[in-house]
Amino acid sequence: MHVLIIEDDEQIATYVSKGLREAGFTVDSSATGDDGYHMASEVVYDALVVDIMLPGMDGITLIEKLRREGVHTPVLILSAKNTLDDKIRGFKSGGDDYITKPFSFSELLVRLQALIRRANIRQPVSDLSVGDLRMDLLSREVARGGQPIELQPREFALLEYLMRNAGDVVSKTMILEHVWDYHFDPQTNVVDVLVHRLRNKIDKDFEEKMLHTVRGVGYVLKVPQV
Repeated sequence: MHVLIIEDDEQIATYVSKGLREAGFTVDSSATGDDGYHMASEVVYDALVVDIMLPGMDGITLIEKLRREGVHTPVLILSAKNTLDDKIRGFKSGGDDYITKPFSFSELLVRLQALIRRANIRQPVSDLSVGDLRMDLLSREVARGGQPIELQPREFALLEYLMRNAGDVVSKTMILEHVWDYHFDPQTNVVDVLVHRLRNKIDKDFEEKMLHTVRGVGYVLKVPQV
């Protein structure tokens, strides 16, 4: 799941981003309304977390512009403005949910997941499949050949990225940017370690292997050739 956080408070943005990444999300962030608006207009996100009081374009204007332009990405408003009028204004602008600061991350996570789940019900894209490998994005269940596979959040995020790019070779740098959201040194072995763990889970018990290393380039997930 890919989420954009538009929040100018660096401490809050870091706190939410870290928590969401640990829960298996891919996270982008913006500290201004203008940059956040352009990012939300150009990239398809599963959800947006938007503060109201932002430098440049404020959050309400940002949401209204996106809705007028046909962007229906679910929006969770995260704001220190806590009056009933503020909340009504947030919902009228096109916001889907509203949480006031200070807040509990566990509540934010549950409500964000609920927004994404409801959006997926309206626009069903809730599962991925490559050959006999299946991933349910809502229940976060994975199975191959009907056999359940237990994955840790980072393993799930890597497999989702590979499945969305099935048949295409993805480099270590691409994986680092999409699964960790950080620009690590491409020579680090964290990708190799994670791929090794994932390969043991999706290929070890099957004769036909799906996750392949393209030496010197990266990795590719593909349907076994019969």
